[in-house]
Amino acid sequence: MRDIMKILQQAQEMQGRMQKLQEELQAMTLTGTSGGGMVTVDVNGQGTIKRVKIDPSVVNPADTEMLEDLIAVAVAEAQRKAQERQQEQMGAIAGGMNLPFKLPF
Repeated sequence: MRDIMKILQQAQEMQGRMQKLQEELQAMTLTGTSGGGMVTVDVNGQGTIKRVKIDPSVVNPADTEMLEDLIAVAVAEAQRKAQERQQEQMGAIAGGMNLPFKLPF
């Protein structure tokens, strides 16, 4: 019975840490770039795009496909960084718990 109470207490603590983590992820900014910095995309720690910056020199009406590719690469890089950050922080939270089973992250 003590083990169950301990696990419940740890679960409540983890819930509080998860809430704090979500707030921290929402507040952080991660950046992805492409084209040597000609396209820059900022996302929050949850991967939501906050800002896209495009150097005017890369805007060519005759070649919009290149600009589209640069944007896609920058978005993917920024979102990959956000996902890595989420996994790092989730691992830190889960690592502090002594659970009798392994969590999937």
